[in-house]
Amino acid sequence: MRPRGWPEAAWASMGAVLFVMCGLLPAADAFAAIGSGTDVHLFLAGMMLLAELARREGVFDWMAGLAVFAAKSSATRFFTLIFLVGTAVTVLLLNDATAVVLTPAVYAAVRRARVKALPYLLVRAFIANAASFVLPISNPANLVVYGAAL
Repeated sequence: MRPRGWPEAAWASMGAVLFVMCGLLPAADAFAAIGSGTDVHLFLAGMMLLAELARREGVFDWMAGLAVFAAKSSATRFFTLIFLVGTAVTVLLLNDATAVVLTPAVYAAVRRARVKALPYLLVRAFIANAASFVLPISNPANLVVYGAAL
């Protein structure tokens, strides 16, 4: 539910400004926090732009057609295909990339296959988390786990 139909970012931003205005967070600390996450912010913005560009150009619809064709009317094969693609994307890119880029592709595929979306979106979410521990680059939290060895 979005109050007044505004995006979540607007409410979060207003909350952050309110924290600074009420003196609960020094302005210098707030700006330092914004600046320290610039690389992550730019990465996520780039992934979202990539996902939107792919959606506009029909990449997800094309991928959905391939997935539905490869599944050959088998729900198990379709589920397995999404599982394997999600694993590959997460291991080779990043769990955030799986969440941002693969979600529209999975949604387009289930829409084209005319099946319930929830199980397939849940497996996509599960894979984004589970497969992210395969390589140190798959999840920023891995830096904590592998930190001493890197």
